[in-house]
Amino acid sequence: MRALVYEAPRTMNMREEQRPAPGRGDVLIRVLYSGICGSELSGFLGQNSLRTPPQVFGHELSGYIEEIGADVPEQWAVGARVTANPLVSCGQCAYCVSARHQLCQRRLLLGASLPGSNAEYVVVPAAALEAVPDGMDLRDASMAEPAACAVHAVSLAEIGPASSALVVGAGPIGLFIIQVLRAHGVTRVLVTDRNDERRRMAAALGAIPVLGGEEQLLAEVHAHTGAGVQVAFDAAGTQDTRRICVAATAPGGKVMLVGLHTDETSLPVNTVIRNEIALCGVFAYTPSAFRTALSWLADGRLGLRTGVVEADLADGPDWYQRLVAGDPAAKVLLRPAPAAEGDA
Repeated sequence: MRALVYEAPRTMNMREEQRPAPGRGDVLIRVLYSGICGSELSGFLGQNSLRTPPQVFGHELSGYIEEIGADVPEQWAVGARVTANPLVSCGQCAYCVSARHQLCQRRLLLGASLPGSNAEYVVVPAAALEAVPDGMDLRDASMAEPAACAVHAVSLAEIGPASSALVVGAGPIGLFIIQVLRAHGVTRVLVTDRNDERRRMAAALGAIPVLGGEEQLLAEVHAHTGAGVQVAFDAAGTQDTRRICVAATAPGGKVMLVGLHTDETSLPVNTVIRNEIALCGVFAYTPSAFRTALSWLADGRLGLRTGVVEADLADGPDWYQRLVAGDPAAKVLLRPAPAAEGDA
């Protein structure tokens, strides 16, 4: 099979790899779409400890079941349209039995500790499968994973209608966070991003763009909200964006730390203490959030309608380079397997 292999920082190459076989409890998926995630961009740059060469990236996927291993439940059949939750957890620890699989200390991730979906075929546990609803495009289904991150982040924020929020970073997850906030009835959703096109995409979703350097941005936030926002979502994950979120949050508010780009960050902790600002880490999603995201994508409550690029897997190295250079594409979906008649 064709596979896109990360071999060194900024180096990915197309390779011919052995097609994997599903083990007990596993299925083999013919991958139709494989999205490029922001966390993989830091891996591509050699800045992510979870991703070391040689590695096949990819954890946002949709496709068809190609082959079924032993002991797979009868509900799954060859040809079924599926996506998959790429977090593979143990299913037995205290976190898993309390439906917090994302905190399982033995969790594995497709595209990091396991071979990913930037290939014509990928093996996943049958327990990770989600059936794609009838009538739903597999292109939309491939975005269930980033949409689930947004569903989980807003759920943890416990933000209600008539509240105000700031989203810093209008990449795919930031754009989905805006949509989930709007679905929850949040009346004022502010957004900032360095890229003009991404700010326009966010505005088209009902967010209010705020511009400029930190001083001007904070002045605009306070002009819209008074004391600041109730919740700020950092969907970028840099030192600057995290500091902006703290500064833009009203006393008693929350900062949701979603982005994973930079590990260590200096923050004004005295401000956090005196204003009783809660800092909340947000990692991935629960199984329930994943299913909710898939359902909302299917019924049109969520979705990226502009800025989505489809590209052949062979063009993947170029797209990784373009994205780290600041290309404004909302989402790049690689097409690993040649489309067959009836694929949708």
